[in-house]
Amino acid sequence: MAFNLKYKPYGERSILIEWPSIVDEKVLFDVLSFKEKIRNSTIELIINVNTAYNSILITYKFLNFNLNKSINKLKDLYLQKETYNKSACKQWRIPVCYDDFFAIDLDDMASAKNCSKEAIIKRHSQMSYTVYCVGFLPGFLYLGGLDGTLFTPRKATPRLKVEKGAIAIGGKQTGVYPMESPGGWNIIGNTPISFFDASKSTPCFAKPGDRITFYAVSLKTYYNTKALVDAGVYQMESEVLHD
Repeated sequence: MAFNLKYKPYGERSILIEWPSIVDEKVLFDVLSFKEKIRNSTIELIINVNTAYNSILITYKFLNFNLNKSINKLKDLYLQKETYNKSACKQWRIPVCYDDFFAIDLDDMASAKNCSKEAIIKRHSQMSYTVYCVGFLPGFLYLGGLDGTLFTPRKATPRLKVEKGAIAIGGKQTGVYPMESPGGWNIIGNTPISFFDASKSTPCFAKPGDRITFYAVSLKTYYNTKALVDAGVYQMESEVLHD
């Protein structure tokens, strides 16, 4: 399926390519497919290709690149038949402790939704989430697929400190804080898994197109797992996707 894309100059040496402004897996995999085409193409002078939910930002080496010629090359490349190889994607299983010690906003969420904390935990952990992009912090995964009953507005006043590993809900999304930072999402748990490690050749284990599933663990299991993670011997649970 080909989309009607928009090509725009972005700064002095970049081109922004935009898809329809929706969160959709068809858009995501079309974005990823085009990114691979660009990386594997013979187009010269491209030094960086970054993706988001529904866009690609291409940065060129020199300021005086030919904008119109470059856009025409990209348009021709997009129409070449090729689909993203989903078999390169993985599904990752992430342990989460939803204990009250970590889940500092779970009581308020349960009260606002007139349901039990257990119901929220069940709904959150039974979904398979798609990784759409990585930002605003290194290793912060923007995940699609949250149960609609769990949609919760971001906090009016963000916290100055959110713990590393915090599992949170903000608007229609859920995510994991890869490091301590300010944040305005609603905290419902914590994972001992490290989502970003600058010492590794691949600092963030997951990439756009991958999937994430969460499963609940006790406080004891959380700390046992964290000890393995800190020792560098924990083995992540994952499987290759074939759909």
